Parts: sequence; structure tokens; C-alpha cells
Amino acid sequence: QVQLVQSGGGLVQAGGSLRLSCAASGSIFAINAAGWYRQAPGKQRELVAAIRSSGNSVYADSAKGRFTISVDNGKKMIYLQMNSLKPEDTAVYYCNAEGRVGVQRQPYNSWGQGTQVTVSS
Repeated sequence: QVQLVQSGGGLVQAGGSLRLSCAASGSIFAINAAGWYRQAPGKQRELVAAIRSSGNSVYADSAKGRFTISVDNGKKMIYLQMNSLKPEDTAVYYCNAEGRVGVQRQPYNSWGQGTQVTVSS
């Protein structure tokens, strides 16, 4: 069983920065891939950024140039650095991770509990 616990988020003015963190716990062998998603009121959950263990990352067009996703496998942490925030970035943000866990390296795919990010204009 792998649990993801998110921290960070909150209220920030437009143009400001926030860093979201996601701590993974369990007998994790590795985080093979991770992603950050967000869901605004009345909208579907959407991918913001994703990264694989190779280091390859992808970003939503709305996040390119402003957000950076990273993974520290040694610390079992996933981060999303968000700069130049805009009011339209306001949403609940969720982290996601997949990989192998335990002695038998069973596959897992886990979600964080979500954290609110509010950007005021």
C-alpha cells in the first residue's frame, strides 16, 4: 500500500509562487512516474504536469514555462513549483504516482488527498 500526502498550496496573489509537495510512504521500490492534476469548480480534472523516471516531462500548455515538476526518489517526494500564478490556476491540485512496491514489487497507482490553490487577482 502506498499513500501520498500532499502539503503546500493556499492563497496567493497573481504573479506569486507556490510549491506543492507530495510525500509517498510505504515500502516503495521506486516512483516510476508521477503527475500533478487539478480540478476547478465545475470542470473535469486535468493533467498539469507529468514526469517519468527517465526525467522526461510533459506539461499542459497552460503550465509550460511557469510550472516545474520534479521527483526525489531518495526522499520519496514529488514537487510542483508554480511561478507567475494566474487566477485561472485556482483549483484543487492532486498528485499521482505509480511504480512498484514491496518485496514482490507489485504495481501501484496512488493519489494524494488534494490541496486547494487559490490565486487572487
